[in-house]
Amino acid sequence: MTTELLLHNCSVVDATRTEALTGAAVWISGNTIAAVGTEREVRDALGNRRHRVMDLGGRFVSPGLINMHTHLSLSLPGPRGAEVKAMSAPQLVLHMADGAARTLQCGVTTIRCVGEKDHADFPLKASIESGKLRGPRMFTAGRPICCTGGHGHGSSGGLECDGETGFRQGVRQQIRAGADFIKVMISGGISGQHEKIDTRQVTRGELEAAISTAHEWGRKITAHAGPAPVIAEAVELGLDCVEHGYELTDEVTAAMAEKGCALVPTLVVTRCKSFFDELGVPEWMQQRSLGAGERHMQSFRSAVDAGVTVMLGSDMPPFWDFEGTSAAVRELEHMSDGALGPKAALAAATIVPAQWLRADDKLGTVETGKYADLIVTEGDPSLDTATYRSLSVVVKDGVVVRDDLSAVFEPQDAPA
Repeated sequence: MTTELLLHNCSVVDATRTEALTGAAVWISGNTIAAVGTEREVRDALGNRRHRVMDLGGRFVSPGLINMHTHLSLSLPGPRGAEVKAMSAPQLVLHMADGAARTLQCGVTTIRCVGEKDHADFPLKASIESGKLRGPRMFTAGRPICCTGGHGHGSSGGLECDGETGFRQGVRQQIRAGADFIKVMISGGISGQHEKIDTRQVTRGELEAAISTAHEWGRKITAHAGPAPVIAEAVELGLDCVEHGYELTDEVTAAMAEKGCALVPTLVVTRCKSFFDELGVPEWMQQRSLGAGERHMQSFRSAVDAGVTVMLGSDMPPFWDFEGTSAAVRELEHMSDGALGPKAALAAATIVPAQWLRADDKLGTVETGKYADLIVTEGDPSLDTATYRSLSVVVKDGVVVRDDLSAVFEPQDAPA
């Protein structure tokens, strides 16, 4: 039986609106937004259907956040990472399920997993989709493709491949397993002691093989990448997205904008000493990460100035309690304060990633016919990104999964 829920006494905001719609209401039928508009308009649409009512007390309803760089099985160097590496397959899935549930609680209703161990992401995704577990919608790459000993071969479950044939096989293996998109590691990074951020890890032939194979199978492909030269080559070959981009140049960001290659900057990972301390991350990694922070921000600003599509992605667990909020919100604050501003940051966390995922027909805005994946805040996030810190309600698939308001749902008939 379909459940009808009316969210009323609220304002509605998303990246497609020039300003918030005040005096609004949202009618949710099952897992879908059935109507959104003024209170009178929505009540007229609802008619005499029996429904539940949630009074939001004038708060703001906006789309659930979409985090485009998530690792639910990540194991960084240090004792906490070693614990994850030592987990059995059942333990790993339970660990990831806990992370997924906590991610949903912090207002992230969709995630893009960019590398998980042992294909544990696929049964987790299936369990969430079937309603057996609570968690965000998942789009996943399966195991990231890397060269022998390449970035992520231990921490992110990378599948080691070599040569053009090897990279083609690696891509096809992930597609066979159910990958929604492909992730390839084309340079070193922060967490590999045996490499540097600018260590190139693919040949042109391997890069072309991975990109062309992904596209032949109708999948987009993103790349972990730091230095400008290999990114420039990947963009030329048709790469769809860059993760991190620690050392971009104006020439490369101009090419990215021209070719439609997006950027997920993950700024928080070069600004997170307390997180590293909590995990016991060794000093060499902390110095490499924190030392890259200024250059990282310059790269991000270059991308924004060039018109590159940028999207929210924390790399840190989205739910992590960090600097007074979640890692996902802290990342979005860095993006907003660093170059975007609140309105563009709202878009970068909602409709823009929904478009990249080819899911904007169902996600990313508060519109009739879209999934009821919604969050509630005290203020308008299109005017102040920090208002995400006041998150009080999370709705996913029409189900209220977090309610800090202790709202009373009163079944009632709409007035004639």
